[in-house]
Amino acid sequence: MKMKAEKKFTLGLKLPTDPRWADISTISLQHILTDHAFCEQKATSNIISLIQQYSEREGIVELLSPVVTEEWGHFRMVIAKLKERGLELGLQRQDEYVKKLVKGKKKGQSREGYFLDQLLICAMIEARSCERFKTLWQNLDDTDLQEFYYKFMVAEASHYKLFLELAKMHFPEDDVMVRWNYWLDYEASFISDLEVRGDRLH
Repeated sequence: MKMKAEKKFTLGLKLPTDPRWADISTISLQHILTDHAFCEQKATSNIISLIQQYSEREGIVELLSPVVTEEWGHFRMVIAKLKERGLELGLQRQDEYVKKLVKGKKKGQSREGYFLDQLLICAMIEARSCERFKTLWQNLDDTDLQEFYYKFMVAEASHYKLFLELAKMHFPEDDVMVRWNYWLDYEASFISDLEVRGDRLH
């Protein structure tokens, strides 16, 4: 008897975004753009931290430095879009998705294990962000915003691939994929329980 193949979504994610999110997020463009801006700012900070902690590792400085520049450029793009729309940058909010995600890290693991998890957590956040941007691109009626989020979707997919490639550069591919599947399963275990909110990117 053949087992039923597991359905895969964007970049291998186990569960898609709740379709209600795209509709809700359009109600308050200022809130979703504000959260998006701070997500880009935090991505910049996280990558800088990764470079600082693992600067001796092959490819970390050379491959991630351009991503720092790109992520900060994304922050500026979102700020410009807010200004273009006559909107103001609101206050930063706690990212419940990322807060929940990092709880999946092993406690008391080695520096090497922490390094692998950091790379894979970054890959996971980029994958989910890509999927969210794809959802907006496919569902928004605003042509300008469709084009805006399409660019971010492509960029996040590229970053996702880079973090996985870095993981495979430093660890055996089989070990990386075992741990990556753990993160896919872990994210799926809580993503549907998070409140569907239009003022959050994640």
